[in-house]
Amino acid sequence: MKILLLGGTGLVGKQVLLSLLFYPQIKKVIVWARHFENSAKPNLPIEVIRATWEDFQSGKVSVPEGIDAVFCCLGTTIGKAGSQEKFREIDFDYPLLAARQAKEKKIPGFYIITAMGSDPNSSIFYNRVKGELEWELKTLKFPFLGIFRPSLLIGDREEFRIGEKIGEVMGNFIPFGILGLQKYKPIQAAYVAKAMIHSLLKDQPSDGSLPVVKIYENDVLWEIGKDHSF
Repeated sequence: MKILLLGGTGLVGKQVLLSLLFYPQIKKVIVWARHFENSAKPNLPIEVIRATWEDFQSGKVSVPEGIDAVFCCLGTTIGKAGSQEKFREIDFDYPLLAARQAKEKKIPGFYIITAMGSDPNSSIFYNRVKGELEWELKTLKFPFLGIFRPSLLIGDREEFRIGEKIGEVMGNFIPFGILGLQKYKPIQAAYVAKAMIHSLLKDQPSDGSLPVVKIYENDVLWEIGKDHSF
């Protein structure tokens, strides 16, 4: 399989790339990045396309032919983006542009991280943008569309985020499972990455006659992440 990885330098994207090292079915990963240090092992060929998203918007680079799946791990925060408009550009415009190109090139699978609570009718701007993106992706009718809705993501980031550190502490001390709140429990980025690869390798429909949309909520991501059997 050949995979196009978008957001390969982010928290989950890095884990996706690292996890792919363990699956011989993956023959090549193409990563778009402005800056990227290739430390992968020789058994996983990685092609790095050094480009900006402005290059993508202008048509200087595009989704390549012959890809089996696109993994979209793009995402930011309004604080980091600097404005709601810039946040929407990164979290809505870029993924949708990539998805439309992938559909035009008949790529069978599109796998994307959105967020718990994604809803196009939400009063919360962040959740509304994520929900609008999901709705647009569904209209493209990929043979397989995997949507992953994690709770608060935790892991090693280059930048410090106080909210995530608080969430990590809460995750260690609050018995979410006992309280019936598993779907809200902060989740390791590595678990989400594993769930995306699990979906690629295990959850494909038996026949490609009808488009399939599968949504993975946070509690499901936890269960897949904890399972080491595949």
